This record gives sequence, C-alpha cells and structure tokens, in this order.
Amino acid sequence: MRNAKASRRLVFSLFAVLVAAVVVAAAGCGPARSADTLSGTVTVSGSTALLPLVQQAAEDFMNLHPNVNVVVSGGGSFTGLQQVAAGSVNIGDSDVAAPSDYASAGLVDHQVAVAPFLIVVNPDVTIDNLTPQQAADIFTGKITNWKEVGGPDKPIAIIHRAMSSGSRATITAIVLHGAHFTDKATILNSNGDVRQAIRQTPGAIGYIDAAYLDSSVKALKYNGVAYSPENVANGSYPIFAYEHMYTKGEPTGATAAFLEYIMSADFQNKSVAKAGFLPVSAVGGK
Repeated sequence: MRNAKASRRLVFSLFAVLVAAVVVAAAGCGPARSADTLSGTVTVSGSTALLPLVQQAAEDFMNLHPNVNVVVSGGGSFTGLQQVAAGSVNIGDSDVAAPSDYASAGLVDHQVAVAPFLIVVNPDVTIDNLTPQQAADIFTGKITNWKEVGGPDKPIAIIHRAMSSGSRATITAIVLHGAHFTDKATILNSNGDVRQAIRQTPGAIGYIDAAYLDSSVKALKYNGVAYSPENVANGSYPIFAYEHMYTKGEPTGATAAFLEYIMSADFQNKSVAKAGFLPVSAVGGK
C-alpha cells in the first residue's frame, strides 16, 4: 500500500515539474513570438526618389514580421497621391506636399526623410558648376550648347521626368522658380532610367536624387556648392525635398507599424543616411 501511495506521489511530483517547465518555457518564448503576431499586406506606391529607402525599410520590416507582406512600387509622386486618395494603396509616397486638390481626400502626411536632388551630366561634359541662372536657362531651353556656359562645343541633351514626378516638381520649384521646362527633352519614368540615359547620351544633363548617384554620371555643383549632407543641413545646398508618405486617414495595423518602423530612431539614424537621404530631423520638417 505504501509503495502504491509512494508511486502516486512520485507521478504527481513529476507531473507538477513538467507543468511548471512548460509554463516557464511559454513565458520565456512570449516576447520572441510577439513580433510574429503582426500580419497583413501593406501596399505602397509613388515617388521613385524615395523608392530605395522604402524598399530597404520593407525588406527589414518583413524580416522582423514574417507574416507581413509589404509591396512597394514606383510610378511617380502624383501617381502615389492619386492611388492613396482613391484607396488603391495603403501608402502614397511623394516628394511634394499634397496639392490643395487633395484637401477633401482625408490624407494624413507622414514626413519620413529629406531627399537631396543633384543636377547630373554625362562625364564628357567638362564643366563642374552651374549658377542658378545657367541651370534655369538650360532646363527652359534658352541655353542649348555647352560652350555657352564654358563647356565643350556640344549640344545639350536634356533628359528628365514626366509631369507625374515629384522630382520634376521639386526642380521646377527650386531651380526654375515655377518656369516651364523646354519641350525639347527626353522624358523617362524613373530616377534610375534618367541616370542610365544620361550615362549613355553625350552632352546629356538631368536630375536625380542622391540615392541614385554613382560613378556613371557626374554631379555638378550648384552656385559653387557641392552636395553633401552637411551642406543640406546648413542651408548652403538648397535642392532638396521633404519626403512624404501619405495614408488615407490615420493608419492602423501593419500599415501603422511599418510607418512607425521607418520613423524609429534606429532606422532614421542608420538606414536613412546609408540610403542617400537625411533624417527628417536633420533639416526640420515643415
């Protein structure tokens, strides 16, 4: 009898230890499992200038949250604004603030970075600087040969973006002061396409954002000032735009979490600069 009671006590004790171990293990796994509870799809479209940063954020975010799918596409700032206003995407990326046409769409602005833009040329163009007037005169078609600004006797080929582009709107506002680009230009759909075409076209000029700059094209100084993050921050280099990620109403769920990740101190201070942008706090949002 004693042996039977002792056996029951032993079984009960082992069961209790097993239950306690399971409880402790479950508690220990709680924080690690919590990241996986977020799920859903986040769709983003718009600015090709902002595209490299958003793609990096999407990759990082999906690694943290395997049950979330972030789908990112370009198309230009005004395409992003139109699509988010229509409810076709969760987030519309834009290099420019939403025009007054969108006042009734219920858009909420999330400023996420500062994008510097560069005037770039084919490496065969020997000049290194343009004054603001020279740049405006080239893009509006008043100057058509590089010899007019101290360069080679070579026709100027303008390669830039469509009307749907926030990059184009930024250059129009800052460099052209609202004047119109000449119609004698090649129009392309993305910053990457513009860079490639300038590299392949003798005498070509255009503009890209800093995230797309590489050795295949040459960045010009603007009014004697070369682009650098420091020169943007101190105000001596004026060609930049605040990057916006618009939502239709306040974001929720995975969309809210994705935007929170982009605005986190870790992403802003590490990934934003690495991708060729500045944290929005470096210049000060508006």
